[in-house]
Amino acid sequence: MTKNANFKRRVRARAAKTGESYTAALRQLRGRAADEAAPAVQSIRLAVAQTTSFDNPLDSDGLRRSGAEIRQLMREAQAAGARLVHFAEGATCAPNKRIMSASGPETVGPSDWTRFEWAVLREELEATRRLAGELGIWTVIGSVHQLTEPHRPHNSLYVMSDSGHLVTRYDERMLSNTKISFMYTPGGSPVTFDVDGFRFGCALGMEAHFPEIFIEYERLDVDCVLFSTTDGASPGNRAFAVEVQGHAASHRYWVSLAALARPGSAVPSGIAAPGGQWAACCATDGMPSLAVVDISDDPDDLARPWRRRARTGLYEAHRVADDPRSIARDLF
Repeated sequence: MTKNANFKRRVRARAAKTGESYTAALRQLRGRAADEAAPAVQSIRLAVAQTTSFDNPLDSDGLRRSGAEIRQLMREAQAAGARLVHFAEGATCAPNKRIMSASGPETVGPSDWTRFEWAVLREELEATRRLAGELGIWTVIGSVHQLTEPHRPHNSLYVMSDSGHLVTRYDERMLSNTKISFMYTPGGSPVTFDVDGFRFGCALGMEAHFPEIFIEYERLDVDCVLFSTTDGASPGNRAFAVEVQGHAASHRYWVSLAALARPGSAVPSGIAAPGGQWAACCATDGMPSLAVVDISDDPDDLARPWRRRARTGLYEAHRVADDPRSIARDLF
């Protein structure tokens, strides 16, 4: 892994210095010496989790049970050899819009964020952060992120390193109508981070519906997008699953879908390979579980570089401006 990670860093450094595309820099470095072998396919073990759905942030005992379940799955992921474990949106707590509504539960209105045991949430997140360091496993987990009053919180993904540090946070940008109207403050930026030479991007909530999010991450040269959702799909509605497969196939990168465990859900957690097929999926019985896959980074895959080249004006020199009237003459 180290050799491939170093090579990728050299490619990125050259691209940044010269202004070349990643593909051009890769070609130059590979061809620098005739006897220099191309980097081999490397891999990193990724675990995706599904956890019990919990939506009442006033329930301190429930928050603690949620935290304990997350940490148990972290231990199982580490025992399976995973370097990173990926959890769903709201894995700590996905606040119910009716419980939070100041005018609810009969109607949905602006959320009253005093209805949240923030101190308990912080304790559980701190325990999770410490365990990530003890286990030596990167942990990406969905949680509400409190902002100063009177601002609404973010709906976020926390990224905790294998040394137990909070290294970055992704805030959901493309919020649903209910979220933007009554619940959350939107984020504004994509987020990437590197583990063992593999670059990961983050997406959240309903962002699978927005191709521009995934196109942006392709341009940021990610190897895998970690998409976390509460699911919320009714039985038979597989929109998120199909979209995740499509993004993986279109951009030739891995996509991990982490959803909450719901009986009868159409979208269990799973990991889609660059060809669009599911490499592994969690059980559909609504129980907490893991799916574990070695995701690979094949520098000799020609599809992704070609699609990048195709988007840079490659075809303009080959286009022909023909008189449509000549077609009519030829036909008749």
